[in-house]
Amino acid sequence: MKAGFWTAPEGAEQPINVFPIGDENLNATSGSLTAPGALAKLATLDSAELARICPNAVELLSKVAAAIASQKADMPTQLFRLADLNDLERKLIVDVMGEGEVAALVALPDGSLAQIQESVLAGIWRVRLDANHEYLEVGPIPEIVKRAAADLTAADFEIGQAPEGAMNVLPVLAEIRERALAWRPGIRSQIINFTLLPMSPVDMSFLQDTIKNGPIQLVSRGYGSCRVLSTGIRNVWSVQFFNATDAIILDTLEVGGVPTVAIAADEDFEDSAERLQEIIETYFK
Repeated sequence: MKAGFWTAPEGAEQPINVFPIGDENLNATSGSLTAPGALAKLATLDSAELARICPNAVELLSKVAAAIASQKADMPTQLFRLADLNDLERKLIVDVMGEGEVAALVALPDGSLAQIQESVLAGIWRVRLDANHEYLEVGPIPEIVKRAAADLTAADFEIGQAPEGAMNVLPVLAEIRERALAWRPGIRSQIINFTLLPMSPVDMSFLQDTIKNGPIQLVSRGYGSCRVLSTGIRNVWSVQFFNATDAIILDTLEVGGVPTVAIAADEDFEDSAERLQEIIETYFK
């Protein structure tokens, strides 16, 4: 077994992989482009012809550029539907957006999955609910993630009797419960570091059985690999950092809002607004 709050048998899949939106197979090779790939592809196209045959896509890009230029971390997110675009226009949007560092799955109450992919422009996200509901969203993190974290988790939990062989799990669970119930937006997130805390396999198993897994899985491949899972308890997240061999190098529970490793900040909005405006002026003017 791998160490950590989320554990899997050796050789088993990790909870989430970066995936191409629209492909139900999460292990498929992504067809989206990275930032250099997206720009290289645009450079081979006739910009005047693109502007002529894809006017709705170019207009949408201009609206998104204006939106992210005005976006702030404490503002509501802004949505832009893709349903009104034809197949060519939608493909153009996909090529421009490319594939960024953060991907996510959100399990919805009806049993379906919302698929989320950050674009190469941080703070611009592609969200797909089903074949007919796909949109771009500008903001720190798509609203559906925050809603699921608030609405599809429990506010409190009971701490049962510790099993034989347990060491420190009862005080840890009491600390998690106290912090989770007390946390409010604006309060700094608090971190429990299992990498430093002596916890036996029995402790970790009882911990997971008590607070369970939640509806949200995120992966960030920015500086190394980081996997974030919501637990079944509101405001409690498993945040794990992995090295190149997929071994856990930092294993934590974070009590607070959506962990910052997955969230776009104000400086990201500023940078993305500048880059998107340059793309529009270079390739579509």
